[in-house]
Amino acid sequence: MIGLIVAIVTFNLIAFRTNKRLTPNQIVHIWAFTIAFQQSFDSIIEFKYHGYWYFDKEIDWVGILPHTILIPPVNMMFLNWYPFKEKIIKQCSYILLWVISILVYETITLLPQPWGYFHYGWWTIWHSAVIDPILFLILLKYYKWISKL
Repeated sequence: MIGLIVAIVTFNLIAFRTNKRLTPNQIVHIWAFTIAFQQSFDSIIEFKYHGYWYFDKEIDWVGILPHTILIPPVNMMFLNWYPFKEKIIKQCSYILLWVISILVYETITLLPQPWGYFHYGWWTIWHSAVIDPILFLILLKYYKWISKL
């Protein structure tokens, strides 16, 4: 639980203090999209197939925290610093750097309590390594779409 609280406070402080690009409207969109998308994905992988879980395999109140206020500020940071006007190689490198960072963070969350709070069932770090870039690309497409609106 300590690891989760430290991560939530740290990620939110960094996301909101360093934000230079995202408008309040875009922030609300990103938060709502992130929560809805993560909840949809986790409903299948976490709750139905028990691929991974936060804290316990069962649905519990403390599990709401990683589902609602942990990942949205990470997505804010990703979008805020994304090199939109750079060459594709720099954009791909940026995504790769973020994927590696998330995989390192995910490995840390697997530590025993009180620092860790994440557990694998059949899911592995390699599943995350394949899925994370796809999720970032979906987030980028969504951001570009809401920016045009």
